[in-house]
Amino acid sequence: MTDYFTEEASAEVVNARMGAEVDPRLRQVMHALVSHLHAFIKDVEPTTKEWESAIDFLTRTGQMCSDTRQEFILLSDVLGVSMLVDAINHRRPDGATENTVFGPFHVEGAPERAMGDNISLDGRGETCLFQGRVLDLDGRPVRGAIVDVWSDNAEGFYDVQQPDTQPKWNNRGVFRTGEDGRYWFRGIKPVSYPIPDDGPVGQMLERVERHPWRPAHMHFLVTAEGFEPITTHTFVAGDSYLESDAVFGVKESLIVPFLENEAGDTSWKSEFDFVLKPH
Repeated sequence: MTDYFTEEASAEVVNARMGAEVDPRLRQVMHALVSHLHAFIKDVEPTTKEWESAIDFLTRTGQMCSDTRQEFILLSDVLGVSMLVDAINHRRPDGATENTVFGPFHVEGAPERAMGDNISLDGRGETCLFQGRVLDLDGRPVRGAIVDVWSDNAEGFYDVQQPDTQPKWNNRGVFRTGEDGRYWFRGIKPVSYPIPDDGPVGQMLERVERHPWRPAHMHFLVTAEGFEPITTHTFVAGDSYLESDAVFGVKESLIVPFLENEAGDTSWKSEFDFVLKPH
């Protein structure tokens, strides 16, 4: 093979320049990246102007990133890459609760609350009782499981998005299961909301005729000693965006009925059991 660059052997020439002592995993990753990237370029044959537009898009994506905004993760999300990476890294046996994307709005240090507490601190939205159990694969309750929850408010914003208008820790809380593995707390029925679409990723979605909306969901991070953590959502059954979630986060097993709670002190109730896989 020639040492000089040619159209036909472009990927091979580039990959051949790696040194002999390169870390094996890095070599594997870079070899695949170059091979697939060159194959993509040969497939679409971009014009110079299109290549310049692509560089400009990536530049603006980087410029949009800050301490509170990660436009590259948003790009990964809307291309389905985040969900694919999550799926590859969290393969679970039948019966175990499925993962979905973590999202950008989790906050460490949310207060631990007593079972039954209300996490909605602003008193807005349709009240909802969330309840269920944390179980192992054999259906036995998991004692001492930590159930960390967070959701948007009635207008579709998380508290960190509106620090001047929402109370701190609004619609957030941490609960610890007892001997029966049960959890229950009160909050609000989540609402659909759009991902940030005022940057280059939003412009890309508009150009390809895709919307930026996510279906209504409650976030859960469930951890317990001896078990693999679960990062997931429960999605409101019947939401109009379930089949077109902008970040592809919906899995059928995570769609949950939200039922009118005629006999309770909330307008709605939602029940879901989490099944943990052992380490």
